[in-house]
Amino acid sequence: MNDYPGTPAPAPAEEWERRDVALWAAIDTYPAEEDFRAAVDALAAELPDGDPTALFERAAAWDSTGHPDKAVPLYRAALAGGVPGERRRRAVIQLASSLRNLGSAEESVALLTEERARTSDHLDDALVCVLALSLTELGRAREAVSLTVGALAPHLPRYQRSMAAYARLLVESES
Repeated sequence: MNDYPGTPAPAPAEEWERRDVALWAAIDTYPAEEDFRAAVDALAAELPDGDPTALFERAAAWDSTGHPDKAVPLYRAALAGGVPGERRRRAVIQLASSLRNLGSAEESVALLTEERARTSDHLDDALVCVLALSLTELGRAREAVSLTVGALAPHLPRYQRSMAAYARLLVESES
């Protein structure tokens, strides 16, 4: 069951979004992780208190600088607050990745399995990658490889049909 059905909050203005994209594009130019997080905090502070987009951006900044433990509660709050648009799906994927990193692979798999059934978009392959990593943590490597090969197959210049069939056979032979 989805714990994060929140009604989407309004999206920030286009100008704010442009600055956010530029900030993330420059992450590797910051001399220290704290400097990057401070820049994200300053931009997020331009949004209303408790804004789910601001919560998501802060979570992502903590996550991207190696602190999934600080990111998880912020991702949960962003989702509960109805983080809008693509950020909602990114928040689910990133939360699941952080949970896996913190030893909660079962919760990660549950979140991603539900999200995968919920919708499909250009983030599907990223979702499958995190799901495969989480499944591997749980000793479900064949299922992880099956998902990964199935996600990769459409991108191959040849052998798409064969690889899709092999992906299916990996999990069918387990039954």
